[in-house]
Amino acid sequence: MRLAILSDIHANREAFEAVLAAAAAAGAERLVLLGDIVGYGADPEWCAERARALAAEGAVVLQGNHDEAVGKPGATMNATAAFALEWTRRQLGAEARAFLASLPLSAREGECLFVHADASAPASWNYVLDAADAGAHLAACEARVSFCGHVHRPALYSLAGAGKVTHFRPVSQTPVPLLPQRRWLAVVGSVGQPRDGNPAAAFCLYDTESAELQFRRVAYDVETAAEKIRAAGLPASLADRLAEGR
Repeated sequence: MRLAILSDIHANREAFEAVLAAAAAAGAERLVLLGDIVGYGADPEWCAERARALAAEGAVVLQGNHDEAVGKPGATMNATAAFALEWTRRQLGAEARAFLASLPLSAREGECLFVHADASAPASWNYVLDAADAGAHLAACEARVSFCGHVHRPALYSLAGAGKVTHFRPVSQTPVPLLPQRRWLAVVGSVGQPRDGNPAAAFCLYDTESAELQFRRVAYDVETAAEKIRAAGLPASLADRLAEGR
């Protein structure tokens, strides 16, 4: 089965729609959303309802820290994120709030584990920023292949039998065979707010039969997404960063 794996949509409707279209065009048979459906962007209600509809159709949908924080007014975030989150709460209806609150922190299917952040403590929202962090994640789970988001920068890590973790920098649309003698962690990047210097929305395709992984990028209407943020009265930095991918 070909999976399309998405994370960190962050209420960016334009990016979300572009990735869903690209995933369908690439032959994805099932969707996996790794969380942070809301936060930062100007379309939280639309994105939450779209994710809820996808879940009803069989998609795996997880909770991210921004999704959790919708129901936790005391959640600790930086000033910009906190401002956006308070605005987001006012935009969401009861059904969208209930949906976000109901989402699980992780899911295991076959050889794959899906989680928003580090698998060693999913509720702590730790970042996988380097090989040491990836090692902690891999030590905490038994899955041969795992996927996380949260970092907003794509990365790939592998664990060899000798215990060494290797960090790879993904090249878009270049297939990577996930060799069976290793265990793997793919950090899929962000749909709605990439932070690796590339403004294009990020997602992954994974073929469970061939064990082949592809990191993908897709262009979207950044200016429309940014203008919506400005029009909503959200911090201008949240609009400006979209064009820079930072």
